[in-house]
Amino acid sequence: MFSRILVANRGEIALRIMRACRELGVQTVVVYSQEDADAAYLEMADDAICIGPGPAGESYLNIPRIISAAEIADVQAIHPGYGFLAENAHFAEICRSCKIEFIGPSAQSMRLLGDKVEARKLAKAARVPLKQGSESAVSDKEAVKIARRIGYPVMIKASGGGGGRGMRQAHNEISLRAGLNAARAEAQAAFGNSELFIEKLIERARHVEVQILADMQGNIIHLGERDCTLQRRYQKLVEETPSPDISDDTRNELCKAAVRLMKKAKYFSAATVEFLVDQKGGFSFLEVNTRIQVEHPVTELATGVDLLKWQIRIAAGEPLTLKQGDIKPRGVAMECRINAEDPANGFRPCAGIIEEFRSPGGPGVRFDSHVYCGYRISPCYDSCIAKLIIHQPSRAEAISCMRRALDEFHIEPVKTTIPLLKQIFRHRDFIRGKVDTEFIERSF
Repeated sequence: MFSRILVANRGEIALRIMRACRELGVQTVVVYSQEDADAAYLEMADDAICIGPGPAGESYLNIPRIISAAEIADVQAIHPGYGFLAENAHFAEICRSCKIEFIGPSAQSMRLLGDKVEARKLAKAARVPLKQGSESAVSDKEAVKIARRIGYPVMIKASGGGGGRGMRQAHNEISLRAGLNAARAEAQAAFGNSELFIEKLIERARHVEVQILADMQGNIIHLGERDCTLQRRYQKLVEETPSPDISDDTRNELCKAAVRLMKKAKYFSAATVEFLVDQKGGFSFLEVNTRIQVEHPVTELATGVDLLKWQIRIAAGEPLTLKQGDIKPRGVAMECRINAEDPANGFRPCAGIIEEFRSPGGPGVRFDSHVYCGYRISPCYDSCIAKLIIHQPSRAEAISCMRRALDEFHIEPVKTTIPLLKQIFRHRDFIRGKVDTEFIERSF
C-alpha cells in the first residue's frame, strides 16, 4: 500500500479521496488553485500546495505544475478524481515515467476506450450489442450517406470526448449538416479533436451503466447497474440503483456484457460501462468512463463496497479479494446532484457566497459536499456543489426519504437545482419509473 498520495483535484471529490486515504492509513497532499485557497477541506490534508491561479488551465489542468508538486511532496501516487486530468492518457504516462503511480487504468486502456470509434470496435469484438452507425470517423459527405442508409433520427458524436460536448441530434439532412458543423467546432475546442462519427438515435431510451472493478492480476467483477436516465443537456441530475424499469434478464445481460468488454480491454481499476436501453428492453453500448464516477456513492450504499479504497488498493498492486458472489446489492439507493445553477434561466451557472446553509441528515441519508455557510462558489469550475444520496429498503421509501431530505436542504442566496429536484420527485412519471433521457426537457 502507498504511504503518501497526491490528490490532483478539488472540491467534493478531493475531500472524498482524502477520507478514503485517511481510513487506509495513507497520508495525503492536496493541490489547490489561488481561487480555492480558503477551502476548508485543505485542512484535512497532511500538506497542501498551491499550483497556480484560478483558471483550470493554469492550475488543475497544468501537468508540469502538478508533477512538480508531486515530486516536491515526495508522493508515491497521484489520484486524479474525476474531471480535469482523470481520463488524460498523456498525464497517466507522465506520472508513471516519473516513477509516480497514476491511480487509474493504463494509458493504453484509456486511449482505447476513450476513443469512441475504437471502443465500438472493441465492443463488437466482445459481442456487446451496438447501435447502427459509422465504423470510423466520417466526413460530412460520408455522414449524410450513412444517415440515409440507417435512417433518421441519428446522433452526431465526437470521437475523442464526452460529457455531452460535440453531440447533436439530427432528424433530417438539413439538421444533420448544421449539426456536423456545430459538433466539429465544439469537439475541436473541447478535446482538440474534431473527428466525428454518427449512430442511430434511440428515442425514449433509458441510460443505464454498470460499475466495474478489475485488478492487475486479471480478476474482474461488476457491482450492478445504475440508472442515469434523468439528464439535462446530456448531464446527469438523478441516479439510482436498481434501474426501476428494466427486467432482471436485461439487468443480468447488461452486467455480463460490461464484464466481457472490460476483459477484452485488459482493463484494471474502476470503470463504468454505459448503455442505452430501448423501450422493448434491448440495449446497446454507449461508452466507457475510465475513472471513478460522480455517482459512485449510489453503488457504495447498495453494495457496502468502498470503491475509492478499492481503486487505491488496485493501483498499489493488490488483488481483488472480492468475488462476484460477494456482491449482493440490497435496497434502493438514489443520488441527486446539487448544482449551483438556475433551472428557470436555462441552467445558468450561479457563482457567489453562500450566506445561509443547512444540510439534510437523518436515517438513510448521506451528504457529500465541501461547501458550508460563507463558502464562495467560484465561476471557474463545475457547478456541482453537493451530492445528496439516500438508501432505503424500497423505491417508494427512497423517494419519500429524498423528498424529506430535499425539503430540509436550505441554501441561500445562490440559485440551485433543488427546486427542480423537488418537482421531479413529485412527478407522476418519475414515481412510476416511466422516464427517458429527454424527460427533463419535455416535462419541465
